Amino acid sequence: MARVLHIEDDPNNRRLVQKLLGAAGHEVIEAECGVDGIRLAREMVPDLVLVDINIPDLDGYEVTLRLRGMPALEDVPIVAITAEGDRASTLAVGCDGFIAKPIAAAHFAETIAEFLGGHREWADDGSDRLLRERTQKIVERLEKKILELSETNQRLEDIARLRREFLQNVSHELATPMTPVVGYLRLLLNEELGPLTDLQRKCLGSIETSTQRLRTVVDTLLDVSSLETGRMHYYTRPYDFREVAVKALDQIRPKLVERDVTLVERIPDEPMPAQGDPDKLMRAMVHVLDNASKFTPTGGDVAVEVRPEGDAHLLFAVSDSGPGVRPEHIARIMEPFYQVDGSVTRDHGGVGLGLAFARRVTEALGGGIEISSPPAGEVAERQLAGTLVELRVGRVPERPETPPT
Repeated sequence: MARVLHIEDDPNNRRLVQKLLGAAGHEVIEAECGVDGIRLAREMVPDLVLVDINIPDLDGYEVTLRLRGMPALEDVPIVAITAEGDRASTLAVGCDGFIAKPIAAAHFAETIAEFLGGHREWADDGSDRLLRERTQKIVERLEKKILELSETNQRLEDIARLRREFLQNVSHELATPMTPVVGYLRLLLNEELGPLTDLQRKCLGSIETSTQRLRTVVDTLLDVSSLETGRMHYYTRPYDFREVAVKALDQIRPKLVERDVTLVERIPDEPMPAQGDPDKLMRAMVHVLDNASKFTPTGGDVAVEVRPEGDAHLLFAVSDSGPGVRPEHIARIMEPFYQVDGSVTRDHGGVGLGLAFARRVTEALGGGIEISSPPAGEVAERQLAGTLVELRVGRVPERPETPPT
């Protein structure tokens, strides 16, 4: 029994070859395009390759030239099985045989057996000229593809620029009306515009909670917009890393209590002096804690550890008992707007900006962010099976930026 790789985009032709060669005891592996065919040939090293000339992406000539350049496939017979092309060109690029469509079903298996047994067809005189002509056509086709890719890349750059401009504009448009909303809501809750009934206070409290959530999203949009346009400014001043971490925990603690999530802390009493922008760092910490809160099931655990790492860096590590993150998503969840489940029916809220913001801020402060799932290590004396997020910053940023004058 031989393993035959059949590169063909027409399902009817694939079924016919599968039936004929399968009945003869051969194993047929199929590929629908040239790129997949080359990949499978490299991985499986078949006993024989059948390739159609007119297939998507790379045509049969290009596939044959590529396969002939692989040392492992040097002695593997390649047979063109096609209604297009000509025998001379096919043999010139490296094929060992040419079978015209439609296939003569009665003799097809015998023909393949001959090629497996060592039969080869030979090109007539003039093969060098045919090969040069075919190579020239391949170069022309690649040139056309490069031009198409260049145009596509330019369009993508234009779309990215428009997205940044839209993000910046919509963020400011959302932030402007938020200011009076927050201000008047505070006046009402402080009863500066008159006394409130218990029901009115309860309603206004719910409005304030939703408003704070909306304000957080708007502020994050503004920050990410500034980051993407290179307009984010960092205010460098002395601060206590430990104190920033404690304030971030105080912000998220009510949400953890509401969801019956146990918080395990390991935070030393000693101050951890550093230079940088504590306000943006605290928001980065809150984003990470908020993520841990959202993805930890009710009754679960979140562990937090704060400590120095050597003389140059400080660590804020958060581990949770949530479902974790699949390896293929770990790098992408730190990209702006990326979410593992982006559907409107997903279980968790958010717009996919928190970790992107945290990554940019920590990098600007001389550190970075690392995510592992399941966690590699122990946080706050508890090994949790979900996700570990580690924020690191430098005690002194390498390239501190100053606010605009």
